[in-house]
Amino acid sequence: MRTHYRNDPAMDPSGFVLLADYVPHIIQEIRYYSTYNFIGERIDGYEEPCALLTAEAARALKSVSNEMFVQGYRLKIFDAYRPACAVKQFVLWGIEDQDIRMKPYFYPSLEKQELFARGYIASQSSHSRGSTVDLTLLDMQTGKELDMGSPFDLFSPISHPDCREITEEQFENRMTLRHAMERSGFEPINCEWWHFTLKNEPYPDTYFNFPVSSEYLKR
Repeated sequence: MRTHYRNDPAMDPSGFVLLADYVPHIIQEIRYYSTYNFIGERIDGYEEPCALLTAEAARALKSVSNEMFVQGYRLKIFDAYRPACAVKQFVLWGIEDQDIRMKPYFYPSLEKQELFARGYIASQSSHSRGSTVDLTLLDMQTGKELDMGSPFDLFSPISHPDCREITEEQFENRMTLRHAMERSGFEPINCEWWHFTLKNEPYPDTYFNFPVSSEYLKR
């Protein structure tokens, strides 16, 4: 640990890397830096539209990227490390904020409060431990994302990885991503086809809170 972070390990970025440095083929669309997300505004702690991960998770994701690249796909990253302050904003939005402007796009069949009860949003997120990533596959021939049957962050049963209320092709696309991630040591969850956590994550008990910023990593 860097000495100046000794009193606050949650602010120590020394175990993290800029994902693009490790996985040069990735495409990044960091949704929580933009306003196109389920809240509708840039999220606290996202100072740059870049993906950060622990070095261990980045190395594992490089293996996935190499495998997929040979098959004609590139990884598209929606989110990676997420500061704890961002998760706090999610929670406060769910409890206090009456704004539902993005409901038609991200949770059309649910009330805000249900997003927590059903596991779509957590009061403590694995993303804050630095080894979780949200992603999809992009077909290099068409230049488009593979059709997964539902878009990223659609909070609905149709986004559950094992949902069969989608076409066979859509299900197979989900399984292509899932199996590649599992082969490189990532674990899925049961409610979001895009969400994976490194099984042997290096910081299983630390919820980091430094900003998503390439400059911060250099401190």
